[in-house]
Amino acid sequence: MNAARAFFWFLLAPCLLSLVSRAAPPPAGVSVSHPNILFILADDLGYGDVGCYNPESKVPTPHIDRLARDGLLFTDAHSPSTVCTPTRYSIMTGRMAFRLDYRGVFTGVGGPCLIEKDRLTLPGMLREKGYATALFGKW
Repeated sequence: MNAARAFFWFLLAPCLLSLVSRAAPPPAGVSVSHPNILFILADDLGYGDVGCYNPESKVPTPHIDRLARDGLLFTDAHSPSTVCTPTRYSIMTGRMAFRLDYRGVFTGVGGPCLIEKDRLTLPGMLREKGYATALFGKW
């Protein structure tokens, strides 16, 4: 269980650090018209592993619980695939993973680009609306 807890915090730490760095109020004269969006996708995290979904969770998750309490909680979401890369592809593009032309194991750096350069993506749409976007962790 200690290895699982360490891995969980390894994944969560960059997200929490990014929240802290963005916590400052906007400079004077700058109006904020967009709601903040924080999207967390974690591999192998079960529905009952965080306190906001399961008060009897074995791992304390006070920061995620507070984010859930102050924000939006999904209670009926479904993964488009059983493995991570097709799921991430679907979230980024809005397309089902079976529409991806690539077949086989994605090898990462140096491998083929899974998203065509002209493909509209969720981060691209958010940038067009004035959002600053970032990715922490693995693609």
